[in-house]
Amino acid sequence: MTWSFSLGRLLGSELRVHVTFFLLLAWIGFAAYSSGGWPAAIENLVFVLALFACVVAHEFGHALMARRYGIKTPDITLLPIGGLARLERMPEKPMQEVWVALAGPAVNVAIWVILVILGAGMPYEAITQIESANVGLLDRLAYINLLLAAFNMIPAFPMDGGRVFRALLCLRMDRVKATRLAALGGQVVAVGFGFLGLSSGNPILILIAVFVFVAANAESQDVALRSVARRVLARDAMITEFHALSPTDTLSTAAQAVIHTTQHEFPVLDTDGSLLGFVTRDRLFAALAGDHPRSDLATSIMETDIPQIGLTAGLEAVLEELHKGAPAIAVLGRTGRMIGYITRENIGELMVIRGR
Repeated sequence: MTWSFSLGRLLGSELRVHVTFFLLLAWIGFAAYSSGGWPAAIENLVFVLALFACVVAHEFGHALMARRYGIKTPDITLLPIGGLARLERMPEKPMQEVWVALAGPAVNVAIWVILVILGAGMPYEAITQIESANVGLLDRLAYINLLLAAFNMIPAFPMDGGRVFRALLCLRMDRVKATRLAALGGQVVAVGFGFLGLSSGNPILILIAVFVFVAANAESQDVALRSVARRVLARDAMITEFHALSPTDTLSTAAQAVIHTTQHEFPVLDTDGSLLGFVTRDRLFAALAGDHPRSDLATSIMETDIPQIGLTAGLEAVLEELHKGAPAIAVLGRTGRMIGYITRENIGELMVIRGR
């Protein structure tokens, strides 16, 4: 999502657009212009923009329903294959997840009803010409909203139907096992999508297949990780043997530390042992590649916004902070000095060792 930019805030969430969305618009506009000139290009682009407005409404359906259960939606991103509402966490109660999942398709059904009231027709033959400008704009939008509602209810986790399937499984088994089964089902459906996309030459269907397959596996792993994290404390996962930098160390000194250690993050400690920040390997390499003088202080490139927790803090709280983008989480002892830190990498190693 680093290739996306903000359009502003709407209903409490940041609305973002991925740059590849404009590639889709350019492709559709060019294809329509080649076959029908500027009138066809403009009409097709208006249809696509109206379609994605419906997609945004679909995602806000999820976001507003999640908000009823105290779950925020930091942002919603438009992609060529649809929209993505990023919830700060998924509902833990099965029926809450059902209602959040159903809210999106329900919005599409509501839009369909409104369009029919406004005069949209539903001729059966129009469904085979839904991409054609010969079919009225309202008719096409009415059909596409019904298709969006039906398509999203396919039980392919993590699509809406797959989330409903997972939630229903959670009524009979633990969340980790239910997610694993739902993810497996989603990947089977994704393979079917991929086969249909390849046989019909539909690149969008292939993209959806790849997204569903990868996302299902990623969320299954995330749920399993959080399940283990609830039973682990920060002191069980922290790195206690590390090389620290001082405020007077230079970029050259930091570069030598990268060579002589396996660390990717280096805490910068003051003379009294208090944490000033972290110098990451990525920032160091970027500084050296940008012709920064090696005599510059390492503190000039350190990240100072480092979350700090106590020894007995739960690992789930650490995961939340790492998901927000922090390079590491500092673990403080009773005296307030840093005695260790936690990164994504060593959490992963802990999960492997514990046989997750």
